Amino acid sequence: MRLVMGSQIDGQKQVLDESQNSNLSPQLPEAERERAQVVLHALAGPGARLRADQERAVAALLLPAARVLVVQATGWGKSAVYWVATALRRAQGAGPTLVVSPLLALMRDQVAAAQRAGLRAVTVNSGNVEQWSAIEEALRADEVDVLLVSPERLANPGFGRRVLQHLAGRLGLLVVDEAHAVSDWGHDFRPDYRRVADVLRDLNPQTPVLATTATANARVTADVAAQLGQTLVLRGPLSRASLSLAVVEPMAPLDRYAWVAEHLPRLPGSGIIYMLTVADTARLVEAIRAVHGDELPVAAYSGQLPVDEREALEDALRANRLKALVATSALGMGYDKPDLGFVVHVGSPPSPVAYYQQVGRAGRAIDHAAVAVLPSGADAGVWDYYATSTLPDEGQCRRLLEALAGQEQPQSVVVLEAQTGLRRGRVELLLKQLAVERVVSRETDGWVATGVQWTYDAAHYEGILAGRRREAAIMTDYLAGRSCLMELLALALDDPDAGPCGRCSVCTGGLPQGWTQRPGAATVATVGAVLRGQHTVLEPRRMWPGGRSGLRGRIAAGEAAQEGRVLVHADAPEWLQVRQGALTRDAPPPAELLDAAVNALVAWRGQWPQRPEVVVDLAAAGLSQVAAGVADHCATVGRLERASWPAPEGAAGVEADRELAGPDQVARWLEVLAPPQRLVEVVAGRTVLLVVDATVSGWPVTIAARALRRAGAGDILPLLVHRRV
Repeated sequence: MRLVMGSQIDGQKQVLDESQNSNLSPQLPEAERERAQVVLHALAGPGARLRADQERAVAALLLPAARVLVVQATGWGKSAVYWVATALRRAQGAGPTLVVSPLLALMRDQVAAAQRAGLRAVTVNSGNVEQWSAIEEALRADEVDVLLVSPERLANPGFGRRVLQHLAGRLGLLVVDEAHAVSDWGHDFRPDYRRVADVLRDLNPQTPVLATTATANARVTADVAAQLGQTLVLRGPLSRASLSLAVVEPMAPLDRYAWVAEHLPRLPGSGIIYMLTVADTARLVEAIRAVHGDELPVAAYSGQLPVDEREALEDALRANRLKALVATSALGMGYDKPDLGFVVHVGSPPSPVAYYQQVGRAGRAIDHAAVAVLPSGADAGVWDYYATSTLPDEGQCRRLLEALAGQEQPQSVVVLEAQTGLRRGRVELLLKQLAVERVVSRETDGWVATGVQWTYDAAHYEGILAGRRREAAIMTDYLAGRSCLMELLALALDDPDAGPCGRCSVCTGGLPQGWTQRPGAATVATVGAVLRGQHTVLEPRRMWPGGRSGLRGRIAAGEAAQEGRVLVHADAPEWLQVRQGALTRDAPPPAELLDAAVNALVAWRGQWPQRPEVVVDLAAAGLSQVAAGVADHCATVGRLERASWPAPEGAAGVEADRELAGPDQVARWLEVLAPPQRLVEVVAGRTVLLVVDATVSGWPVTIAARALRRAGAGDILPLLVHRRV
């Protein structure tokens, strides 16, 4: 065990011997130790005992203005520290504990754990709005021991006015869970976490603070400690003896799906399969069902699911009613299943620290858990995108600040999007980052400039980018198997006890018994056929973006498209050759794409308001042969009249401009999408199947449908060949 006093953000730190600084690690008095054991027994059973390092953390938190940072492996018992400390402080008459946690799944598990410890725990989140009033009343009556919130909740002015102001001066303990997210050097930096310091300053600086994480290297540890102030850091070994790590050789995307489907019965117990996108989770579930039917129950999981559905899936996996959840990173920090038997990644995260945080879900209370990653040739491109996408751009920040300057009233994100031309998600991210530096502030009705002078810290952000690229280089070494896999992860976390594990695929010289480097050809064929038969729904846009487009409010029913279908969604692995071929070079569509179009129409026809009468092609992205070829085939098979929308001049340029915000995109599409008179004459009064080649935003489909409806066409049924990302 090492004690570290936090100092500067550059990673410099002073490592102190406990014998030299006994005042930094007080011991619990006997009465508190006995009370602590009662709480721990309720949490973990009658045989549980506080370890010496846990006791040191609890004892420190009983002192005023204490700052404790615990960096310990998953399963060490970090949550036990704050539940025991809460119980002891409440017994001393202190106010409630405020726990800042990043995910709903984490909060739910923590509420259950707190209740086992005899504590009254509640959470305020987007999924329990109907309970907020009762919770706030219970807080005012001092009937709550623990309040759990997300960092984003701290940024909500209403929450601050109703809840935080009431806690001013009486907060008993502040807990920052997954504290690596406080640091923009961390693998999961979230700007709203920086508001923790504001909460502490505004409520009571004498409140003890506990920060915990299982994934922080020395630089992140020093940064978090520096932000907290004089900090006791308890850091232990982070390697996990229960994890057997393996890297499978690179293979084609479709082969990776088939490999997972083929190997799932060979994986121990139940577990998690991580995918990069929501669409990927659904596709892999279909691939597994194609091979195993209902024999191996699996389900897709993402942050897009309603809260109650996510909770039901988490419980089903916890009870081993599912073999696996196929999930995005939304199922990660804090999900508690001690006997989780495996974690598989289809595609690699960009950081060894982020990767270790996810695989750390497995093997917490069992002797052996299997961990595998199936790398992709596209991983490096994904890593580079994530390395740069969350960093502020100086020019964009200045445009945003100019839009706020001199405004007497708070400005909404929608208004700022229209004024700056930046995409809405980018506006939201930049506002949060500027709020960290107190340059802007979120009010109840929108955002305002504070008057604080802003300076772009180029050196700082260049350092962050360099750090992320160094981490990506470590992942490259990991995927290449250049040394022991566990040792590489431990070294990335600056674990002083890092060393060869003797269990991974590098140390043992190969994959675990029964695993293969490639799936069977029959499995690949089965998976490919099933996935090419899946079609994604294209939801029609409901609202105009306002701004420069001149169109705002709800899209009129008489100008809107009907629900559509997408043949190739994003980077779907079953369509790799087609994406790299016709959908890139504009060639005649291959037979499998034409078959998919017909199959989509057959499956879709039950939802049509009426059968289409004419097929119109539109090359919005410049893929004229693709759009025309699919439209010709649909018209021939369906015996429909055929009409063409000549490739609009400038359309491909609009589609290719990824920096255009919604209002600017719509304005540009309105300029280029005017149907010729001969097309207007054909579609008048008729239901149209509109075949569009490709788009990212979907706006060309919306604008084309509006143009055709205003020209007299009936319902517009969009068939989008490729929904790009």
